[in-house]
Amino acid sequence: MSSAAQQQPDSSSRRTIVHKFGGTSVADAERFRHVAGLLLARDEDEQITVVSAMKGVTDALIELCELAARSRNDWRDPWHELRARHRGAVVSLLGEDSGPTLEWLDERFEKLAEILAALAVIGELPREVLDRVQGLGEVCSARLLGDYLKSKGEDCAVLDARDVLVVDRSDLGVEVDWEVSGQRLADWRAKNPQRRVVVTGFVARDRQNRLTTLGRNGSDYSGAIFAALFNAAELHIWTDVDGVLSADPRVVPEAVQLSALSYDEACELAYFGAKVVHPQTMSPAIERGLPIIIRNTFHPEHPGTRITAERDVSGPVKGLTLSPDLAVLNLEGTGLIGVPGTAERVFAALREARVSVVMISQGSSEHSICCVVRAAESLRAQTALLNAFAHELNIGQIQRVQLTEGVSVLAAVGDGMAGQPGVAARLFESLGRARVNILAIAQGSSERNISVAIDSADATKALRAAHAGFWLSPQTFAVGVIGPGNVGAALLDQLRAAQPQLLVKANLDLRLRAIASSKKMLLDGRGIGGDWRASFGADSEALDLDRFTAHLVGSHLPHLVIVDCSASPIVADRYADWLAAGIHVVTPNKQAGAGPSARYEAIREAAAASGARFRYEATVGAGLPVISTLRDLIDTGDAVLSVEGIFSGTLAWLFNKFDGSVPFSQLVTEARGLGYTEPDPRDDLSGTDVARKLVILAREAGRSMTLDDVAVESLVPAALREASVEDFMSRLGEVDALFADKLAKAKATGQVLRYVAKLDAEGRASVGLVELPKEHAFANLRLTDNIVQFTTRRYCDNPLIVQGPGAGPEVTAAGVFADVLRVAAGQGANL
Repeated sequence: MSSAAQQQPDSSSRRTIVHKFGGTSVADAERFRHVAGLLLARDEDEQITVVSAMKGVTDALIELCELAARSRNDWRDPWHELRARHRGAVVSLLGEDSGPTLEWLDERFEKLAEILAALAVIGELPREVLDRVQGLGEVCSARLLGDYLKSKGEDCAVLDARDVLVVDRSDLGVEVDWEVSGQRLADWRAKNPQRRVVVTGFVARDRQNRLTTLGRNGSDYSGAIFAALFNAAELHIWTDVDGVLSADPRVVPEAVQLSALSYDEACELAYFGAKVVHPQTMSPAIERGLPIIIRNTFHPEHPGTRITAERDVSGPVKGLTLSPDLAVLNLEGTGLIGVPGTAERVFAALREARVSVVMISQGSSEHSICCVVRAAESLRAQTALLNAFAHELNIGQIQRVQLTEGVSVLAAVGDGMAGQPGVAARLFESLGRARVNILAIAQGSSERNISVAIDSADATKALRAAHAGFWLSPQTFAVGVIGPGNVGAALLDQLRAAQPQLLVKANLDLRLRAIASSKKMLLDGRGIGGDWRASFGADSEALDLDRFTAHLVGSHLPHLVIVDCSASPIVADRYADWLAAGIHVVTPNKQAGAGPSARYEAIREAAAASGARFRYEATVGAGLPVISTLRDLIDTGDAVLSVEGIFSGTLAWLFNKFDGSVPFSQLVTEARGLGYTEPDPRDDLSGTDVARKLVILAREAGRSMTLDDVAVESLVPAALREASVEDFMSRLGEVDALFADKLAKAKATGQVLRYVAKLDAEGRASVGLVELPKEHAFANLRLTDNIVQFTTRRYCDNPLIVQGPGAGPEVTAAGVFADVLRVAAGQGANL
């Protein structure tokens, strides 16, 4: 490099900036104008611009050669189209002054036609011919941009890189002859001293003076080469994004733009396919300490990403990338242990087969060596190892050469990872929570890169989970809500109202993707926003819970949660399968917790096996922390002796109000009008709902119990249990005398009536109407309060009481929402 610099004219008095524009930036005449305007707006001492071919032109030229080489004449139509595209750009840009440029252009395309005709005759495509042809796009782009700048009165020169750039090919790629190239550039510059120079990217000559190219991504490499040859202060690579992103935005829409990267970080990211400059491009820049700035042609005011030698250890992870279309090749056997040279034989065999190794992993036991290779080379790689170790395989020293296809590699990159404890743990924890299995792991001693091989089916989910795990994007949940009734609707409203705050304060994105009722559902791949009621009414389709589930899974988001606000046993039957698939379930539906024992056990076993969360706090006491309190008691080693409580806000209101001043039937009618009861008040008065809550608490306390084990006192007379709702309400007065008598007896002994659930130390369970002293805690509740009293080994003399509002859609929905947030916190959300 120093020899190249020595060949340059003295540039100490001026500052040179090199700009490189990709094919997207010069796709048509309008974009050429935009690029020219951008360049003319920059006041730079010396401005060097390296251009690619117009978008798609290089591929079109290669296809033309391949068509012709197949001895076919159907190359002529696409040849005409390609020439017409370039002629159209010339005329659009230069107008009446386009004659000389068109004449120059036609000469190049006529020569191209002659070459294609010759290929059709010989029926093959020599490498030298392809190298000559595929660089034509860059030659045309440079001439077109240069002539346009001249038409604007600019003093501009066009440099065909083949006149100065000399390269050689080796196993490591293209190598620049810096001394010869530098001398040729100095000679050219002496004849062309213009302040603005437009250079062809991609093309060069070899040491035998034959036309060649720098390979794919060669235009970026040209930019770095000429930045070095011109002794530039900076290299600006202009593309169609604002800079380097923390992940592929097509996979992680929340990917953030990185303001700065070190050369090492950029190389690591680029190797695994991130949209960064090619590692080869950075080689000249690294040697000279030349800053590379990735800029957006269409957003030029954005500062972009600056790549330099400086290291920023904050983070610790700067970016994550996915490399798809790979395979894992595993050589395994007891004969590998302690045998020197095994790894050398593996890699020698792969080298002979011309197989590139993407990643290597070997355990300290030396029992196996694992290589990740490209899928297209995987069968060749396996055959190479089978042949290389045929003897060891025959005698059993090596058991297998196993090939696993459909693999992707996820890489976490950042200078701040070095010496930082817990980085690998955070990555593995994020992937584990997202239920992503790791096939192989590799980390270099620089600690700048941790790479894991995973099943390609999990690749998107894995990238999103890891990105969120390092706080580069929000922890994202795909949310499906079943049952948009009173509680479900209130939950959806609360969710919509809280989303912006959760995103900002907790880095949590609860993305509502599905809503289902008993008959229809709404599925939205982008997330249901705005007026969900209007969308559900207008865009819904027939209910299909299989499609509902597949839609959530298909989001490839790191975490999935289904919130069941129905009271359906059919939906509860799905819980075990959802949990087994890693889908979290949150519900106020008591059918699961109090339903058949087999279903309940299947749900618990599925949750334990998968790690998915099953949260059902709102099944007892709405938003009150009843179950969590009981769980805390048991988890800390306490023993529950008995549980008592008033679990129905409806029944609490009725007996708090029932003082004899009005008949009991009138209070029921009033409660129904206030919305405190179910549409059919018998659902409350039967006591079954209270019994279900008691069963849930009993099971949580470790008691094996079903609804049949609970002695239930129904407040609905047998004669009214089968009547219609209207008949029941009209005849409810028939029970007034009975309830008036019960109240009178209680008052006679200075007591009150309350509907109480009880679970005693022997496991006996009952719910029914009882008389309590006026000083009892249950006798002094607010109108709709619930209360639960835990008597335990620790809380025996003074029982532990949980009391508060236990009914109403808003309160219940808040309890459900709190469970959703507990699930999110357990998955890494910052709550």
